Amino acid sequence: MKHLVAPSLLAADFTRLGEAVEFVNNSKADWLHIDVMDGSFVPNISYGFSVLDAIKPICRKPLDVHLMIVHPENYIERFRESGAFGITVHAEACAHLHSTIQEIRKSGAQAGVAINPSTPVMMLEDVLEDLDLVLVMSVNPGFGGQKFIYRSLHKIRQLKEMIIKRNLQVKIEVDGGIGLQNAEAILQAGADVLVAGSSIFKSDNPEEYIGRLKSIGVDTILV
Repeated sequence: MKHLVAPSLLAADFTRLGEAVEFVNNSKADWLHIDVMDGSFVPNISYGFSVLDAIKPICRKPLDVHLMIVHPENYIERFRESGAFGITVHAEACAHLHSTIQEIRKSGAQAGVAINPSTPVMMLEDVLEDLDLVLVMSVNPGFGGQKFIYRSLHKIRQLKEMIIKRNLQVKIEVDGGIGLQNAEAILQAGADVLVAGSSIFKSDNPEEYIGRLKSIGVDTILV
């Protein structure tokens, strides 16, 4: 399967969000990544339902919603109503992770779980079969523009091995510090979806940049 690219709206100009969504619509991007932050689970606040409600009718790409919030189980249905194609919650934020995953699936959204840089992939061992996606955070969540943590490559390889051994169809998404300088190595490690924010929206030619990310051709290497 050809890898996917999901521009992160967090890196766009907030005074021109409509234009940013239209840009993604017309680009080679596959998904639009939406980072929801509550100022509690992470030390930043981004946007919530009102922004998603405004984006929903104009976005022609699937909305990939990443909840960096406490008690995400309280908001699953509402984010689905706001247009979420996929809903990803943090393993570290869920007291009853399996139950929350089931709530996401019940809503009709694809179910994802994110893990922070310090969280081992083995934390997902008992829920992996219930997931559509695992999001490996390659920076500490909360702010864009951080440098990629290269230890994440090892985690991606570990996760890919787990998925292959169980013959699952779970996608591996990677978010944080991704650009042309490291995308090939990330894909070689086993990633299926690249989330890129600053590297796309702050480039001289964002449309061309997405095209270059999409055109990278690699074979997965497990080492």
